[in-house]
Amino acid sequence: MNTMTLWHISGWEFAALAAAALLVGFSKTAVSGANTVSLAIFAAVLPARASTGVLLPILIVGDVLAVLTYRRHAHWPTLWRLFPAVAAGVVIGTLFLVWADDTVVRTSIGAILLFMAGVTLWRRRKADTEAGAGDEPDSVTTRSGRAKAGSYGVLGGFTTMVANAGGPVMSMYLLSAGFRKLGFLGTSAFFFLIVNVTKVPFSVGLGLIDGHSLLLDAALAAFVVPGAFIGKWAVNRINQRLFEQLVIAATIIGGLQLLLR
Repeated sequence: MNTMTLWHISGWEFAALAAAALLVGFSKTAVSGANTVSLAIFAAVLPARASTGVLLPILIVGDVLAVLTYRRHAHWPTLWRLFPAVAAGVVIGTLFLVWADDTVVRTSIGAILLFMAGVTLWRRRKADTEAGAGDEPDSVTTRSGRAKAGSYGVLGGFTTMVANAGGPVMSMYLLSAGFRKLGFLGTSAFFFLIVNVTKVPFSVGLGLIDGHSLLLDAALAAFVVPGAFIGKWAVNRINQRLFEQLVIAATIIGGLQLLLR
């Protein structure tokens, strides 16, 4: 794999990657989906395909910190409904990576993210979020809720495999399902820890993770921790409406970055 090592990047490039790693920690404990900016930074500094392999262990570090912070708020019925569809999406994404070039990958993911954001905004204009919704959304127990979980799950698995961009897709699903802030963060924390760890053997098999990439990860992982603490501090000061607006805005920005890059 054409992975840049710690000795082959400049000080400014390392600083950019460190800032992206800090943003990963922040996004995992505050505004899920914001790490699409990190994805863009990694892809700008490192070779595009190699960047996904370098970023994955950084995301896992952030996932562990998020689970430790919000583990009591996870909604496991939602997770169990999502995992089979996500597994199918990961397999489809792996096959897609075998032949798709960077341009096709970026365009596909960007279009999906913008579509998901548009659908969510339309639904939120059509009907306000139910008053009193909490960590136990009932939409996942209905037939339409199960169908929605399946479709979002496949898209989430596909996007997370090909570009580590599953966060915005899952963010749109959890918002549309009626999750409040802490339930949202707790459920997404466990979801991405399990999914990202599952992706590791696929990434190794594709040559996206090797000893060189892990060396760079070791240097960057320390920057995830302060980002997570900043996120934990910030989330307690963000109200529900602002939280949802930030998640949607991060999704739109991420989609535009992928389409226009």
